[in-house]
Amino acid sequence: METLGRFIGDAPRIAHVALALAVILLVALAGRALARTLRQPEVIGEIVVGLLSGPAVIALLGRPALDAVLPAPVFDVIKLVSQAGLVLFLVGLAHKLGAASGGAPRGGTLRVAAGALAVPLLTGLALAGLVLVSDDSAARGSAPLPAFVLMVAVSMSITAVPVMARILADRGRTGTPAGQTALAAAIAIDAVGWLLLTLAISLGKGSLDGVLHSLRALAFGGVCALAVRYGLRTRFARTGCLRMPRTSAALLGATALAVALAMEHLGMTAILGAALVGMAIPGGEDAPWERAVTSVSRLGAALAPAFFVVTGVTVLTGSFADTSWLLLVSAVVLGCAGKGIGSYLGARWSGRPRGTARRIAVLMNTRGLTELIALQAGLSAGILTGPVVLALIVMALTTTAMTGPLLNLLDRGERRLTTGAFAVATESSVR
Repeated sequence: METLGRFIGDAPRIAHVALALAVILLVALAGRALARTLRQPEVIGEIVVGLLSGPAVIALLGRPALDAVLPAPVFDVIKLVSQAGLVLFLVGLAHKLGAASGGAPRGGTLRVAAGALAVPLLTGLALAGLVLVSDDSAARGSAPLPAFVLMVAVSMSITAVPVMARILADRGRTGTPAGQTALAAAIAIDAVGWLLLTLAISLGKGSLDGVLHSLRALAFGGVCALAVRYGLRTRFARTGCLRMPRTSAALLGATALAVALAMEHLGMTAILGAALVGMAIPGGEDAPWERAVTSVSRLGAALAPAFFVVTGVTVLTGSFADTSWLLLVSAVVLGCAGKGIGSYLGARWSGRPRGTARRIAVLMNTRGLTELIALQAGLSAGILTGPVVLALIVMALTTTAMTGPLLNLLDRGERRLTTGAFAVATESSVR
């Protein structure tokens, strides 16, 4: 906030920040266009191009060139903007997770979710064990061991609900058994994942006093969430939302930012504050708030490219040299195996056919932006290190980029089987 305060009244720097944000948004548009060309979700293009833009400038022109384009005062403001965008986007995501998980999941979906959560948690423990056994101090960091192990495990179990939903919608498969089951299971997994992430951050305090402080911060966030929920349920709030949707969206966004900043001031991550506010927003019969939530989330998504650029500059540029190939390869292999095997076994356990189980396994391997949000929480809490975050970012992008091609492969396989069966049936009828 002090950085932002110094900018008030400084027109040249404000213009510099505006120009930098405009360039970042243009870079994001280029990334989205590239992703469409490669038949990938647009968010993958935004993430990859955003993450690599800073390191690319340094590699081609040197660090002084990046410092000239993004001097420290300008970069600090863009970092604040990116954090605000992340908070606003998470409000919409958390609201969707809370509304969708309000109904009781069916037993079959719970079995899929159990498999898709338990096995990735185990592979996460394996990855954390690899870091400990290899005695890689740059990757291990100084966080308490329970917090580090749990945070790595949670990061391996995340599924990106928005990206998966977009992939299913683009392919017209939202209403298929595999699509519905995968979405429902992913929602359940991410809800549990946020609870485990909160526990990991609390354990990261490293002492009983630190844990108690975290519990007090969470209690404060819970009280704020309850106040938001009951405040929005009043007739005055619902009527105001219907009459003044833009004003309601602005007030909702300001409330989320205030709670997020308060949570960060109390020692927790701002992301948890945003998640609490999002889950507290009434849904269902209180549908008037859906429009306001959508507006807030869209603004957050529009500012998300700044988050990718900031992450690339702060994490990737300083972690390439410190990250071993063993850690990178292990993260990708364990990430694919954990979600793929766990989801397939859970789907088969629930009685799904092999073809449906394979599709569910492929879809559950989608991570994308949700994974980056969890990694940002672990990094800002001092639990995850740059090398581990880099390895998990590569894993998230690789597994998400694999989703489309693997679904195409499954489609071609099913078409060949159908064509072959039809040919056999035709030949038999002729005979």
